[in-house]
Amino acid sequence: MKRLMLMRHAKTEPWTEGIDDHARALTPTGNRAAQAMAAVLKAEGWVPDRVMVSSARRTRETWAWLKVAFPNCEASFDDNLYLAGERGIGECISELEAAETLMVIGHNPGLHDLALHILREAGSLDHQAALRVASKMPTGAVVLFEAEEDGPFVPVHFKLVNCIRPKDLVA
Repeated sequence: MKRLMLMRHAKTEPWTEGIDDHARALTPTGNRAAQAMAAVLKAEGWVPDRVMVSSARRTRETWAWLKVAFPNCEASFDDNLYLAGERGIGECISELEAAETLMVIGHNPGLHDLALHILREAGSLDHQAALRVASKMPTGAVVLFEAEEDGPFVPVHFKLVNCIRPKDLVA
């Protein structure tokens, strides 16, 4: 069984004129959320063996927190994921075959569009998770998919299993 995890970078400082979007950093809230998401994913057994990370600072900083929980995970940083659309992210995923659990850390609207596409094509194992995905993919959210087949990463072979958002972790 293969697993696919789509994660939007954690909360970032706002974009304003004169600031390079690629260089925007996580806020303190974003740092805490990324750390919390790493702990939850690890506790739930969602441990990636491969991660593809957009080259933007905010995605690299998000990965830095997850890397602490997943030290054996192979990471690659890809300029093609920076603000990529649904099709671009899907193509990056489809090129990989050597992972059992793949995580992609990137940006909206591309990640959310891809999650919705997979949900429409392959369905869901959890109706409430489907409703969460359908509404939006906030910063720090992770959408979890599983495929019965062990072949290449073809996004439409994956069924939605869960969607975890940082606000879901607040007690």
